[in-house]
Amino acid sequence: MERIAGDIGGTKSWLAWVAIPSHGAQQLRFEKIYVSADFASAEALLRQFMADAQTACQADELILALPGPLHAQRVRLTNLDWTLDATEMQTALGIARVRFINDFQAAAAGVATLTDADVIALNAQAAAPGGVRAITGAGTGLGLAFMLADAQGRYQSFATEGGHIDFAPANALQARLLEHLRADQGHVSWERVASGSALKDLYRFCCAELGHSPAGEVVDGAALTVRAESGDAAAETALDLFIDLYGAWVGNVALMYQPFGGLYIAGGVATHMLARMQSPRFMAAATDKGRMRGVVERTPIFLITCKRLGVQGAMVQSQIDSPAAFKYQ
Repeated sequence: MERIAGDIGGTKSWLAWVAIPSHGAQQLRFEKIYVSADFASAEALLRQFMADAQTACQADELILALPGPLHAQRVRLTNLDWTLDATEMQTALGIARVRFINDFQAAAAGVATLTDADVIALNAQAAAPGGVRAITGAGTGLGLAFMLADAQGRYQSFATEGGHIDFAPANALQARLLEHLRADQGHVSWERVASGSALKDLYRFCCAELGHSPAGEVVDGAALTVRAESGDAAAETALDLFIDLYGAWVGNVALMYQPFGGLYIAGGVATHMLARMQSPRFMAAATDKGRMRGVVERTPIFLITCKRLGVQGAMVQSQIDSPAAFKYQ
């Protein structure tokens, strides 16, 4: 069996080609990261990947983790102007089996592949065996999925579009942010304030709050961090605001799912802000839940540092009959 697994993101796409022997672990043939915006469609991206792989083998199966709500194996991506249909892609690429899953459903499945070296404990509580797990994370957008254990203790992952629920401010500053964004965008979801794509708006808002002119365009969390370190007060304020918002969101997830089996934070934004994510400020925002503070305090919360979680999860998710048997080499 020859399988292509991919994690398609609004910014980058990570693809892997693996050979699956009848016995033993998957063997990686080829792997590459692409800039998603360099391609007009997912089909063009996959054709380039297959050419770059330079293998005479024919792919038997394709599984893609995609950011957006799936319906009947068809999806229009949330932060990328692509529409994908599994049946159409199967015909176009000549691959016998094509399957799509939500990107955070794949990330949730990828949790099973992590080692202790792949996570940092932000709230060091003991995880309950077989307890509900949840995973959320700010990348280009804001993803959320949860995991439930079956009778054999194997976790199955379930997608949500929770990142698009209504944003609720926790203080006067955040209330002004809501009004600022509502005037520009109409509906304001949590993704509009706690994601990579939100950083430029947070920076502009903080410039307005401080009476400063924006010092150019903010590209990502790394760029904002550099500006803060160089003395840009608006950048520093925006980073503090982001950590407050992200912490509040993670606390909300803890209340919604009570994931005492572990609440995992993924996504590329956090890797650019490791020191801030590990600061007391983040957990202070997460636990600021009034009478329900204790629920968050009892929740084991982990920050995932593994950069290839999504593609590993796509590999796991493709092994429908025995997801726990996955082993990457």
